[in-house]
Amino acid sequence: MDRPSPTLGTLVRHLLEQLDGDLEAVYEASGLEWRPRYTPVLRVLMRQGPVSIKVLAQEIGITHSAASQTVTQMTKHGLVTLKPGADARERIVVLSAKARRMVPALQRQWAATNAAAAQLDAELSVPLSAVLSEAIAALDQRPFATRIAAAAAASSGTPDA
Repeated sequence: MDRPSPTLGTLVRHLLEQLDGDLEAVYEASGLEWRPRYTPVLRVLMRQGPVSIKVLAQEIGITHSAASQTVTQMTKHGLVTLKPGADARERIVVLSAKARRMVPALQRQWAATNAAAAQLDAELSVPLSAVLSEAIAALDQRPFATRIAAAAAASSGTPDA
């Protein structure tokens, strides 16, 4: 029996697992206690200084929950600290001295990672970075949930909303 083709979600998760898994292994081999998901947080903090988790989430383009989970992990590793904000519920994320000391090594790693990504793009029929940017822009214009609803309506004969 033929195996079904992998779905879009399966392919995207597999690609991300390969990229992040190898990147984590490179960080570890370099002696860096770092995860790829920390990088956008660090970049925002380097650019803007201490900010709230809400601002981090907005700047990175992720949910507040995802930003909070990442900040929690970074706090456990001593990479950031949390300070009270203007209101009792707000927490301000501050880069730790440990993380600041890691920045030069991380920047070297990012340069190598960007060069490797450019090599990967060059090997493909269409640059992966371009396809991903196009997909994100298309989903910003018409979310996947809307597309699913339209496909379900079309297959059931119900008019598209």
